[in-house]
Amino acid sequence: MKRKHKRLTFVIVAMALLGIAVGLVLMAFEENIVFFNSPTDIVNKQPESGKRLRLGGLVEEGSVVREAGSTVTRFRVTDLVNAVDVNFDGILPDLFREGQGVITEGKYIDGVFQASEVLAKHDEQYMPPEVADALRNSGEWRGDLGPPAK
Repeated sequence: MKRKHKRLTFVIVAMALLGIAVGLVLMAFEENIVFFNSPTDIVNKQPESGKRLRLGGLVEEGSVVREAGSTVTRFRVTDLVNAVDVNFDGILPDLFREGQGVITEGKYIDGVFQASEVLAKHDEQYMPPEVADALRNSGEWRGDLGPPAK
């Protein structure tokens, strides 16, 4: 076999192995990928029961109900067009409140989203006080970065 053919064979085998490796990695990721959905997506698509997904939107005003003596909380997430009922058994984040942005991760079962995790979103203008102080002290503070730290 000529040197040119050996090199070509090596390149083809290397590319095939690389393709197989990429395929295996993508297959492994596919099982762990969690897609983000709005309440309208959930209502329109009706995802298969038990499929893991993320639901994001605003906590609907007047919808939060906490069971007495329990960590179970029921609320509705809305995108101002549609709303989805959510059940969560656990401790809610400090920023969780009605009218606040929230992302929940869990499964949609029988018309109710069973959340295993709840993440509260803060205002995009939010800035940790330490960062605001550092900007103010350096003279780089701009008013459009949100309210100054106190």
